[in-house]
Amino acid sequence: MVTAQEPHQSPQRLVNYETARSKHGEKAESMARMLTVGDPLADAVIAELDALGRDARKALHCGLADGLDSLDRAPPATETLLRQLEAMPDWVSECDLISGDQTTLLVPPRWSTLAFACGTLPHAYSSPSIAKLLVQTGQLDKMAPRRLAETNLWMINAILPGGLLRGAAGYLQTAEVRLLHARVRATALKHGWQTERWGVPINQVDIARTWLDLTLVPFSFLASAGFVINEEEQQILYRYWRYIAYLLGLDESFFLDVHDHATANDLQDLLDSTIAPPDDHARVLVEAAHNAASDNMAGEPTSTLTREAARDLLNALARQYLGDEQADVLGIPTSPATPLLPFIEASNAWARRLHLGVPEAAAQERAENAEQYRALAATLAADRTAYQEHLEAAS
Repeated sequence: MVTAQEPHQSPQRLVNYETARSKHGEKAESMARMLTVGDPLADAVIAELDALGRDARKALHCGLADGLDSLDRAPPATETLLRQLEAMPDWVSECDLISGDQTTLLVPPRWSTLAFACGTLPHAYSSPSIAKLLVQTGQLDKMAPRRLAETNLWMINAILPGGLLRGAAGYLQTAEVRLLHARVRATALKHGWQTERWGVPINQVDIARTWLDLTLVPFSFLASAGFVINEEEQQILYRYWRYIAYLLGLDESFFLDVHDHATANDLQDLLDSTIAPPDDHARVLVEAAHNAASDNMAGEPTSTLTREAARDLLNALARQYLGDEQADVLGIPTSPATPLLPFIEASNAWARRLHLGVPEAAAQERAENAEQYRALAATLAADRTAYQEHLEAAS
Protein backbone atom coordinates (compact mmCIF):
# COMPACT_ATOMS: atom_id res chain seq x y z
CA MET A 1 0.00 0.00 0.00
CA VAL A 2 1.41 3.36 -1.05
CA THR A 3 1.05 6.03 1.61
CA ALA A 4 -0.39 9.34 0.44
CA GLN A 5 -0.22 12.47 2.51
CA GLU A 6 -3.18 14.85 2.48
CA PRO A 7 -2.10 17.63 0.07
CA HIS A 8 -2.59 21.25 1.06
CA GLN A 9 -3.89 21.92 -2.43
CA SER A 10 -4.59 19.62 -5.35
CA PRO A 11 -2.51 20.09 -8.51
CA GLN A 12 -4.01 22.42 -11.08
CA ARG A 13 -4.37 19.53 -13.56
CA LEU A 14 -7.30 18.23 -11.50
CA VAL A 15 -10.56 19.40 -13.09
CA ASN A 16 -14.24 18.66 -12.43
CA TYR A 17 -13.30 17.41 -8.98
CA GLU A 18 -16.56 18.17 -7.19
CA THR A 19 -18.55 16.41 -9.89
CA ALA A 20 -16.24 13.40 -9.66
CA ARG A 21 -16.49 13.35 -5.88
CA SER A 22 -20.28 13.41 -5.98
CA LYS A 23 -20.21 10.43 -8.35
CA HIS A 24 -17.27 8.40 -7.03
CA GLY A 25 -17.10 9.48 -3.38
CA GLU A 26 -14.02 8.42 -1.43
CA LYS A 27 -12.35 7.06 -4.55
CA ALA A 28 -12.24 10.58 -5.96
CA GLU A 29 -10.74 11.90 -2.74
CA SER A 30 -8.09 9.17 -2.77
CA MET A 31 -7.35 9.84 -6.43
CA ALA A 32 -6.76 13.54 -5.72
CA ARG A 33 -4.25 12.65 -3.01
CA MET A 34 -2.47 10.16 -5.25
CA LEU A 35 -1.62 12.90 -7.77
CA THR A 36 1.12 13.92 -5.34
CA VAL A 37 2.54 10.42 -4.84
CA GLY A 38 5.10 8.67 -7.02
CA ASP A 39 6.47 5.23 -6.12
CA PRO A 40 8.38 5.57 -2.83
CA LEU A 41 10.10 2.18 -3.03
CA ALA A 42 11.37 2.63 -6.60
CA ASP A 43 12.19 6.30 -6.03
CA ALA A 44 14.39 5.34 -3.07
CA VAL A 45 16.24 2.80 -5.23
CA ILE A 46 17.02 5.42 -7.88
CA ALA A 47 18.40 7.75 -5.20
CA GLU A 48 20.44 4.85 -3.84
CA LEU A 49 21.85 3.97 -7.27
CA ASP A 50 22.91 7.57 -7.79
CA ALA A 51 24.61 7.64 -4.39
CA LEU A 52 26.31 4.23 -4.44
CA GLY A 53 27.04 3.74 -8.14
CA ARG A 54 28.10 0.60 -9.96
CA ASP A 55 28.07 -1.83 -7.03
CA ALA A 56 24.49 -0.91 -6.19
CA ARG A 57 23.48 -1.39 -9.82
CA LYS A 58 25.10 -4.80 -9.87
CA ALA A 59 23.30 -5.81 -6.67
CA LEU A 60 19.98 -4.65 -8.08
CA HIS A 61 20.52 -6.46 -11.38
CA CYS A 62 21.49 -9.71 -9.66
CA GLY A 63 18.69 -9.42 -7.13
CA LEU A 64 16.05 -8.95 -9.80
CA ALA A 65 17.36 -11.87 -11.87
CA ASP A 66 18.22 -14.35 -9.13
CA GLY A 67 16.29 -13.15 -6.08
CA LEU A 68 17.18 -11.35 -2.88
CA ASP A 69 18.52 -14.54 -1.31
CA SER A 70 21.24 -14.67 -3.97
CA LEU A 71 22.83 -11.51 -2.55
CA ASP A 72 25.23 -11.59 0.38
CA ARG A 73 24.22 -8.05 1.22
CA ALA A 74 21.89 -5.68 -0.57
CA PRO A 75 21.74 -1.89 -0.19
CA PRO A 76 18.76 -0.97 2.03
CA ALA A 77 16.42 0.52 -0.58
CA THR A 78 17.19 -2.29 -3.02
CA GLU A 79 16.47 -4.88 -0.35
CA THR A 80 13.12 -3.25 0.46
CA LEU A 81 12.07 -3.17 -3.19
CA LEU A 82 13.11 -6.77 -3.80
CA ARG A 83 11.18 -7.94 -0.75
CA GLN A 84 8.07 -6.20 -2.06
CA LEU A 85 8.48 -7.67 -5.55
CA GLU A 86 9.08 -11.17 -4.23
CA ALA A 87 6.25 -11.15 -1.67
CA MET A 88 3.57 -12.63 -3.90
CA PRO A 89 0.17 -11.45 -2.62
CA ASP A 90 -2.33 -14.07 -1.51
CA TRP A 91 -4.71 -13.00 -4.29
CA VAL A 92 -2.22 -14.13 -6.95
CA SER A 93 -2.48 -17.67 -8.31
CA GLU A 94 0.79 -19.21 -9.42
CA CYS A 95 -1.22 -21.40 -11.78
CA ASP A 96 -2.39 -18.24 -13.55
CA LEU A 97 1.21 -17.08 -13.92
CA ILE A 98 2.29 -20.43 -15.32
CA SER A 99 -0.56 -20.31 -17.86
CA GLY A 100 0.09 -16.72 -18.91
CA ASP A 101 -2.57 -14.20 -19.89
CA GLN A 102 -5.02 -16.60 -21.49
CA THR A 103 -7.30 -13.80 -22.65
CA THR A 104 -4.69 -11.67 -24.40
CA LEU A 105 -3.17 -14.78 -25.98
CA LEU A 106 -6.40 -15.11 -27.97
CA VAL A 107 -5.46 -11.87 -29.77
CA PRO A 108 -3.22 -12.30 -32.85
CA PRO A 109 -0.07 -10.12 -32.77
CA ARG A 110 -1.29 -7.99 -35.69
CA TRP A 111 -4.43 -7.06 -33.77
CA SER A 112 -2.47 -6.46 -30.60
CA THR A 113 -0.38 -3.95 -32.55
CA LEU A 114 -3.49 -2.26 -33.92
CA ALA A 115 -5.05 -2.07 -30.46
CA PHE A 116 -1.91 -0.45 -29.10
CA ALA A 117 -1.59 2.08 -31.93
CA CYS A 118 -5.28 2.95 -32.28
CA GLY A 119 -6.47 2.55 -28.70
CA THR A 120 -3.75 2.54 -26.07
CA LEU A 121 -1.55 5.34 -27.36
CA PRO A 122 -4.28 7.86 -28.28
CA HIS A 123 -5.82 7.37 -24.85
CA ALA A 124 -2.47 7.61 -23.07
CA TYR A 125 -1.48 10.76 -24.94
CA SER A 126 -4.84 12.38 -24.19
CA SER A 127 -3.54 13.09 -20.68
CA PRO A 128 -1.85 16.52 -20.89
CA SER A 129 0.61 15.71 -18.10
CA ILE A 130 1.81 12.48 -19.75
CA ALA A 131 1.95 14.13 -23.17
CA LYS A 132 4.00 17.02 -21.80
CA LEU A 133 6.47 14.67 -20.13
CA LEU A 134 6.94 12.63 -23.31
CA VAL A 135 7.30 15.63 -25.61
CA GLN A 136 10.08 16.95 -23.37
CA THR A 137 12.21 13.96 -24.39
CA GLY A 138 12.38 15.37 -27.94
CA GLN A 139 13.23 13.53 -31.19
CA LEU A 140 9.69 12.19 -31.50
CA ASP A 141 10.30 10.84 -35.00
CA LYS A 142 13.09 8.66 -33.62
CA MET A 143 11.61 7.91 -30.21
CA ALA A 144 8.16 6.78 -31.39
CA PRO A 145 9.37 3.61 -33.17
CA ARG A 146 11.56 2.72 -30.23
CA ARG A 147 8.75 3.33 -27.73
CA LEU A 148 6.44 1.08 -29.76
CA ALA A 149 9.03 -1.70 -29.94
CA GLU A 150 10.03 -1.54 -26.29
CA THR A 151 6.48 -1.55 -24.98
CA ASN A 152 5.61 -4.39 -27.33
CA LEU A 153 8.55 -6.45 -26.07
CA TRP A 154 7.59 -5.89 -22.44
CA MET A 155 3.93 -6.74 -23.03
CA ILE A 156 4.76 -9.91 -24.95
CA ASN A 157 7.08 -11.21 -22.26
CA ALA A 158 4.57 -10.29 -19.56
CA ILE A 159 1.65 -12.21 -21.11
CA LEU A 160 3.47 -15.38 -22.20
CA PRO A 161 3.13 -18.52 -20.07
CA GLY A 162 5.52 -18.27 -17.13
CA GLY A 163 6.52 -14.75 -18.09
CA LEU A 164 5.75 -13.25 -14.67
CA LEU A 165 7.39 -15.94 -12.58
CA ARG A 166 10.29 -14.60 -10.55
CA GLY A 167 13.35 -14.06 -12.75
CA ALA A 168 11.45 -14.57 -16.03
CA ALA A 169 11.66 -11.97 -18.78
CA GLY A 170 8.24 -10.44 -18.14
CA TYR A 171 8.90 -10.16 -14.41
CA LEU A 172 12.29 -8.53 -14.99
CA GLN A 173 11.04 -6.10 -17.60
CA THR A 174 8.04 -5.07 -15.51
CA ALA A 175 10.41 -4.21 -12.66
CA GLU A 176 12.70 -2.41 -15.11
CA VAL A 177 9.80 -0.36 -16.48
CA ARG A 178 8.88 0.56 -12.91
CA LEU A 179 12.43 1.72 -12.21
CA LEU A 180 12.56 3.64 -15.49
CA HIS A 181 9.43 5.49 -14.37
CA ALA A 182 11.26 6.37 -11.16
CA ARG A 183 14.28 7.59 -13.13
CA VAL A 184 12.08 9.77 -15.35
CA ARG A 185 10.37 11.10 -12.24
CA ALA A 186 13.67 12.04 -10.60
CA THR A 187 15.01 13.66 -13.77
CA ALA A 188 11.86 15.70 -14.35
CA LEU A 189 11.85 16.95 -10.77
CA LYS A 190 15.47 18.06 -11.13
CA HIS A 191 14.67 20.02 -14.28
CA GLY A 192 11.86 22.28 -13.16
CA TRP A 193 8.79 20.06 -13.37
CA GLN A 194 5.81 22.09 -12.14
CA THR A 195 4.42 19.87 -9.41
CA GLU A 196 1.90 22.49 -8.32
CA ARG A 197 0.38 22.32 -11.79
CA TRP A 198 0.85 18.71 -12.84
CA GLY A 199 1.38 16.80 -9.62
CA VAL A 200 4.32 14.44 -9.27
CA PRO A 201 5.54 13.20 -12.68
CA ILE A 202 4.28 9.67 -13.39
CA ASN A 203 2.28 9.71 -10.19
CA GLN A 204 0.00 6.95 -8.93
CA VAL A 205 -2.92 8.25 -10.99
CA ASP A 206 -0.78 8.19 -14.14
CA ILE A 207 0.31 4.62 -13.38
CA ALA A 208 -3.32 3.60 -12.88
CA ARG A 209 -4.20 5.17 -16.21
CA THR A 210 -1.32 3.29 -17.85
CA TRP A 211 -2.65 0.04 -16.39
CA LEU A 212 -6.04 0.71 -17.96
CA ASP A 213 -4.28 1.55 -21.23
CA LEU A 214 -2.99 -2.03 -21.26
CA THR A 215 -6.21 -3.76 -20.19
CA LEU A 216 -9.54 -2.01 -20.66
CA VAL A 217 -8.52 0.29 -23.52
CA PRO A 218 -7.11 -2.27 -25.98
CA PHE A 219 -10.02 -4.64 -25.42
CA SER A 220 -12.51 -1.80 -25.82
CA PHE A 221 -10.82 -1.02 -29.12
CA LEU A 222 -10.95 -4.68 -30.13
CA ALA A 223 -14.65 -4.81 -29.26
CA SER A 224 -15.25 -1.91 -31.64
CA ALA A 225 -13.61 -4.05 -34.33
CA GLY A 226 -15.76 -7.11 -33.62
CA PHE A 227 -13.45 -8.90 -31.16
CA VAL A 228 -15.58 -9.05 -27.99
CA ILE A 229 -14.53 -11.01 -24.91
CA ASN A 230 -17.07 -12.50 -22.52
CA GLU A 231 -17.36 -12.06 -18.75
CA GLU A 232 -15.20 -15.07 -17.91
CA GLU A 233 -12.43 -13.88 -20.22
CA GLN A 234 -12.63 -10.41 -18.68
CA GLN A 235 -12.15 -11.85 -15.21
CA ILE A 236 -9.15 -13.86 -16.38
CA LEU A 237 -7.66 -10.72 -17.93
CA TYR A 238 -7.97 -8.51 -14.85
CA ARG A 239 -6.96 -11.26 -12.43
CA TYR A 240 -3.71 -11.63 -14.35
CA TRP A 241 -3.06 -7.92 -14.78
CA ARG A 242 -3.66 -7.16 -11.11
CA TYR A 243 -0.31 -8.80 -10.46
CA ILE A 244 1.34 -6.64 -13.13
CA ALA A 245 -0.15 -3.59 -11.39
CA TYR A 246 1.41 -4.81 -8.14
CA LEU A 247 4.82 -5.28 -9.77
CA LEU A 248 4.56 -1.79 -11.30
CA GLY A 249 4.13 -0.28 -7.84
CA LEU A 250 0.50 0.76 -8.25
CA ASP A 251 -1.43 1.21 -5.02
CA GLU A 252 -3.87 -1.66 -4.47
CA SER A 253 -6.76 0.74 -3.90
CA PHE A 254 -6.79 1.38 -7.64
CA PHE A 255 -7.03 -2.19 -8.89
CA LEU A 256 -8.05 -4.80 -6.33
CA ASP A 257 -11.76 -4.25 -6.92
CA VAL A 258 -11.39 -4.19 -10.72
CA HIS A 259 -12.43 -7.58 -12.05
CA ASP A 260 -14.24 -6.89 -15.34
CA HIS A 261 -14.84 -4.17 -17.91
CA ALA A 262 -17.67 -2.64 -15.89
CA THR A 263 -15.50 -2.00 -12.83
CA ALA A 264 -12.58 -0.95 -15.02
CA ASN A 265 -14.84 1.54 -16.78
CA ASP A 266 -15.75 3.04 -13.41
CA LEU A 267 -12.08 3.66 -12.70
CA GLN A 268 -11.47 5.04 -16.17
CA ASP A 269 -14.42 7.40 -15.83
CA LEU A 270 -12.95 8.78 -12.60
CA LEU A 271 -9.50 9.29 -14.11
CA ASP A 272 -10.60 10.62 -17.50
CA SER A 273 -13.26 12.98 -16.18
CA THR A 274 -10.76 14.81 -14.00
CA ILE A 275 -8.16 15.75 -16.63
CA ALA A 276 -8.21 18.56 -19.16
CA PRO A 277 -8.84 17.84 -22.87
CA PRO A 278 -5.93 16.71 -25.08
CA ASP A 279 -3.58 19.47 -26.19
CA ASP A 280 -1.10 20.07 -29.02
CA HIS A 281 1.40 17.72 -27.37
CA ALA A 282 -1.12 14.89 -27.69
CA ARG A 283 -1.64 15.58 -31.38
CA VAL A 284 2.11 15.58 -32.04
CA LEU A 285 2.54 12.29 -30.19
CA VAL A 286 -0.36 10.56 -31.93
CA GLU A 287 0.98 11.65 -35.32
CA ALA A 288 4.45 10.29 -34.51
CA ALA A 289 3.03 7.03 -33.16
CA HIS A 290 0.81 6.44 -36.19
CA ASN A 291 3.70 7.20 -38.53
CA ALA A 292 5.82 4.60 -36.74
CA ALA A 293 3.02 2.02 -36.65
CA SER A 294 2.30 2.51 -40.36
CA ASP A 295 5.96 1.98 -41.19
CA ASN A 296 6.04 -1.18 -39.07
CA MET A 297 2.90 -2.65 -40.64
CA ALA A 298 4.03 -1.94 -44.19
CA GLY A 299 7.51 -3.26 -43.44
CA GLU A 300 6.44 -6.68 -42.19
CA PRO A 301 7.80 -9.46 -44.45
CA THR A 302 4.34 -10.85 -45.21
CA SER A 303 2.54 -7.51 -45.43
CA THR A 304 0.57 -6.59 -48.55
CA LEU A 305 -0.05 -3.05 -47.31
CA THR A 306 1.70 0.06 -48.51
CA ARG A 307 2.55 2.66 -45.89
CA GLU A 308 -0.36 4.80 -47.08
CA ALA A 309 -2.80 1.89 -46.91
CA ALA A 310 -1.59 1.00 -43.42
CA ARG A 311 -2.09 4.58 -42.28
CA ASP A 312 -5.58 4.66 -43.79
CA LEU A 313 -6.46 1.50 -41.86
CA LEU A 314 -5.09 2.95 -38.61
CA ASN A 315 -7.04 6.16 -39.09
CA ALA A 316 -10.29 4.32 -39.86
CA LEU A 317 -9.99 1.98 -36.88
CA ALA A 318 -8.94 4.75 -34.50
CA ARG A 319 -11.82 6.99 -35.50
CA GLN A 320 -14.32 4.18 -35.13
CA TYR A 321 -13.07 3.46 -31.60
CA LEU A 322 -12.56 7.02 -30.39
CA GLY A 323 -15.56 8.60 -32.08
CA ASP A 324 -15.39 11.49 -34.51
CA GLU A 325 -15.22 14.22 -31.87
CA GLN A 326 -12.25 12.78 -29.95
CA ALA A 327 -10.50 11.73 -33.16
CA ASP A 328 -10.80 15.28 -34.48
CA VAL A 329 -9.35 16.65 -31.24
CA LEU A 330 -6.38 14.29 -31.61
CA GLY A 331 -5.86 15.23 -35.26
CA ILE A 332 -6.73 11.80 -36.69
CA PRO A 333 -8.12 12.37 -40.20
CA THR A 334 -11.02 10.66 -41.89
CA SER A 335 -10.09 7.63 -43.95
CA PRO A 336 -11.03 6.03 -47.29
CA ALA A 337 -10.68 2.65 -45.54
CA THR A 338 -13.77 3.25 -43.38
CA PRO A 339 -16.16 1.29 -45.70
CA LEU A 340 -14.04 -1.83 -45.07
CA LEU A 341 -14.66 -1.83 -41.33
CA PRO A 342 -17.97 -3.79 -41.35
CA PHE A 343 -16.22 -6.65 -43.15
CA ILE A 344 -13.36 -6.59 -40.63
CA GLU A 345 -15.84 -6.62 -37.74
CA ALA A 346 -17.72 -9.56 -39.25
CA SER A 347 -14.49 -11.54 -39.65
CA ASN A 348 -13.44 -10.94 -36.05
CA ALA A 349 -16.91 -11.72 -34.75
CA TRP A 350 -16.90 -15.04 -36.62
CA ALA A 351 -13.50 -15.93 -35.11
CA ARG A 352 -14.81 -15.15 -31.64
CA ARG A 353 -17.87 -17.36 -32.13
CA LEU A 354 -15.54 -20.17 -33.13
CA HIS A 355 -13.36 -19.68 -30.04
CA LEU A 356 -16.37 -19.65 -27.72
CA GLY A 357 -18.11 -22.59 -29.36
CA VAL A 358 -15.11 -24.85 -29.94
CA PRO A 359 -12.64 -24.91 -27.01
CA GLU A 360 -10.10 -26.79 -29.11
CA ALA A 361 -10.08 -23.92 -31.61
CA ALA A 362 -9.43 -21.43 -28.82
CA ALA A 363 -6.58 -23.55 -27.47
CA GLN A 364 -5.04 -23.81 -30.93
CA GLU A 365 -5.40 -20.05 -31.41
CA ARG A 366 -3.59 -19.38 -28.13
CA ALA A 367 -0.79 -21.77 -29.00
CA GLU A 368 -0.27 -20.32 -32.47
CA ASN A 369 -0.38 -16.75 -31.19
CA ALA A 370 2.08 -17.58 -28.40
CA GLU A 371 4.56 -18.89 -30.96
CA GLN A 372 4.15 -15.75 -33.06
CA TYR A 373 4.62 -13.57 -29.97
CA ARG A 374 7.77 -15.48 -29.02
CA ALA A 375 9.21 -15.03 -32.51
CA LEU A 376 8.39 -11.32 -32.42
CA ALA A 377 9.95 -10.96 -28.96
CA ALA A 378 13.13 -12.64 -30.17
CA THR A 379 13.38 -10.08 -32.97
CA LEU A 380 12.64 -7.12 -30.71
CA ALA A 381 15.13 -8.31 -28.07
CA ALA A 382 18.03 -7.77 -30.46
CA ASP A 383 18.25 -4.15 -29.28
CA ARG A 384 18.65 -3.03 -25.69
CA THR A 385 15.66 -1.16 -24.33
CA ALA A 386 15.61 2.14 -22.45
CA TYR A 387 14.38 0.36 -19.33
CA GLN A 388 17.35 -2.02 -19.51
CA GLU A 389 19.97 0.57 -20.43
CA HIS A 390 19.31 2.95 -17.58
CA LEU A 391 19.98 0.19 -15.03
CA GLU A 392 23.15 -0.91 -16.79
CA ALA A 393 24.70 2.55 -17.13
CA ALA A 394 27.46 3.42 -14.75
CA SER A 395 26.96 6.36 -12.45
